[in-house]
Amino acid sequence: MIEPKDIDLNLLVVFQEVFQERQISAVAKKLGLSQPAVSNALARLRKSFDDELFVRTAAGMQPTPLAQQLADPIASALASISQALNQHDAFDAATSKRHFTIAMTDVGELYFMPKLVQLCREFAPQLQLSTQRANSIDLKTEMETGRIDLAIGAFDSMSEALYQRRLFKQNYVCLMRRGHPLAAAALSAKDFLAAQHLIVASAESPYDKINQLLEKAGITAASHFTVPHFVAVPYIVSSSDLLVTVPEKLAESAALPFNLQYVKPPLRLPSLQTNVFWHRRFNQDQGNQWLRNFIAEHFAQ
Repeated sequence: MIEPKDIDLNLLVVFQEVFQERQISAVAKKLGLSQPAVSNALARLRKSFDDELFVRTAAGMQPTPLAQQLADPIASALASISQALNQHDAFDAATSKRHFTIAMTDVGELYFMPKLVQLCREFAPQLQLSTQRANSIDLKTEMETGRIDLAIGAFDSMSEALYQRRLFKQNYVCLMRRGHPLAAAALSAKDFLAAQHLIVASAESPYDKINQLLEKAGITAASHFTVPHFVAVPYIVSSSDLLVTVPEKLAESAALPFNLQYVKPPLRLPSLQTNVFWHRRFNQDQGNQWLRNFIAEHFAQ
């Protein structure tokens, strides 16, 4: 059994950085050490745990099963030590210059970012905030390493390593230009199917499932107009008689600036539940706590 007195705390810091960065050179630069010093620390860790811990591959230093098991407890222990050593230096949003990265879909960026920018300028003026497209990355790995702080979306199959908090539920609506002939009354199934549609051929789950339901109803991409994402949708429907099926929050955001209106579609479509997600390794991180609570305070319903 390994006792705390048997291991140098600095070795655990090296372990955590190698686990996050997966590159010896990157760890050395981050910690201000030479590469041989990092390699030596890793050798001492391997001896202490009697395990390779990290194996060099074409994709970098990949953790062994034991290293995967150790990662969360070590991160939690180091976070607790850091918090204990810095009780006087708690996270202060009003003065913090910390950089946060949030993974979102393009729909999420359209809905959340305008308001988040405004709120951060008011309550956390020096905070840095950037987004990453959720479908372009390995979300679990990026959040595990800390490169992604939070994820926001209607993701329906997430790792058990992620905690979540519900923000809101929303329905799909049919979006069109204001004054469209079909906006004067309740939209019938006959008119809906006869109209020309803009299809958002998004590969992002769960939006991809809606196209399957539209196609089942008789609205196929082959006979309509198609774009790969939601960003261009308001521009296109505002200057045409096309209908488009989108999440209600997107319709709410786009209606006023693009002179659009939206109605309930005549099809039975599933609702979307949008959550904010964070990795359990950063559950006690004060900055992460502040950001997710800040988002919940201003967006949860």
